[in-house]
Amino acid sequence: MNAPLPSQAAIELPLYAPAGNEIELFEHAFKNRLPLLIKGPTGCGKTRFVAHMAARLGLPLHTVACHDDLTAADLVGRHLIEGGGTVWCDGPLTRAVRHGGLCYLDEVVEARKDTTVVLHPLADDRRILPIDRTGEVLEAPDDFMLVVSYNPGYQNLMKSLKPSTRQRFVALSFDFPAAEREEAILIGEADIDRDLARRLVGIGRAFRALKDRDLEEVASTRLLVYAATLIHAGLEPLAACRAALVEPLSDDPETVEALMEIVAATFGR
Repeated sequence: MNAPLPSQAAIELPLYAPAGNEIELFEHAFKNRLPLLIKGPTGCGKTRFVAHMAARLGLPLHTVACHDDLTAADLVGRHLIEGGGTVWCDGPLTRAVRHGGLCYLDEVVEARKDTTVVLHPLADDRRILPIDRTGEVLEAPDDFMLVVSYNPGYQNLMKSLKPSTRQRFVALSFDFPAAEREEAILIGEADIDRDLARRLVGIGRAFRALKDRDLEEVASTRLLVYAATLIHAGLEPLAACRAALVEPLSDDPETVEALMEIVAATFGR
């Protein structure tokens, strides 16, 4: 039997500023036992949103950061040698199915293609997880939810979700927040004043206008929060922006200096 879930009042909700009806959609998906696919650029709040919703619903959160070497066994589990014998050890997906909770696969397209096949029986109306190595077939409880995310900007022919996988999910698109909402996020996360938040958001929007011309990726809301945090801690604004906003985006000296010109135009030299 699953352990009782903690009450929402006992859980501190991670700060999250909604952009639309994503909270309502997530809650409806959970109540109707539907898996959710979240699409959006790096650092736009996908992971924070999932953490917020897990806390809001009182669900344990099992997060898997997907990568090229992730195997089905990493998700489901494997036999380990112990005391001269072998014991079965559940993977994060199996733990979530066995005990309930939210299983979040972050950047799922980074995982090996054969890995996503294990999600198929969980992500349709069967809601089961067959474990070939133990002979078990686990039925997902009502308090289990599968959520996956990826960045469409990184998609190519080698890294994309098969239609047979995509069409098992309801989907939600994320993007960078509107300026006023992003300012509110910086104020709440880094405890800065509105004028500084407005300047940093202006820099972020200027950097994003360079997407696909001078930058492969642009300043995420996460990086803006980092810059705001450094400035709040006492670091000079140009130094903070260089460390948190500029250097992470490019290794090219000319591009770095061009981005610093935008920063200097905002804060002065």
